[in-house]
Amino acid sequence: MQRRRLLRAAAGLAATAGLGTARAHGGLVLPPVAPPPALRLRLHDGRTVSPAALLEGRVTALQLMFTGCSATCPIQGALFAEVERLLLAQRAVPGDVQLVSASIDALGDDPRALSAWLARYGAGASWRAATPAVADLDRWLDFLQGRRGGVDRHTTQVFLFDRQGRLVLRTVDLPPASQVVRLLAELAGSRG
Repeated sequence: MQRRRLLRAAAGLAATAGLGTARAHGGLVLPPVAPPPALRLRLHDGRTVSPAALLEGRVTALQLMFTGCSATCPIQGALFAEVERLLLAQRAVPGDVQLVSASIDALGDDPRALSAWLARYGAGASWRAATPAVADLDRWLDFLQGRRGGVDRHTTQVFLFDRQGRLVLRTVDLPPASQVVRLLAELAGSRG
């Protein structure tokens, strides 16, 4: 009983550690990775953009998912819905903060499916969805280090990018929405 309380307290402290602390202790954080691979992402609105065009100029929280998933992806959608709700409640959504749900199903997730995914979770203007071309999926997953075995084939971490479009942080799997909001706020507050 005592040990469980200690473990819960330690987990709570780890989850609330700041961005600077996470960088100092490593494990969850990658050094900034730049640039993202030169590939094309198809957005929910039908436009095609490069990862650089999607990410640069904004602080971004990105998750991997696919619309046909019935295991962890609905939880991830609910997580981003809560992140967006918290950001709006705190009036903390400057124009340069965005959420991106990035599909790993390059064959099945067309703009219509991606738009339906966003609508299912009540996504606002700061939340986008994208999928790479089939030929680019492996490079995209390798860049994010987002592969995982099992039913969903992808990690449930949230990837955070700075305004330069550099991958600067990977969270634990399925982080609390409040942690994602805090990390976004810290990145948005740093102008580096």
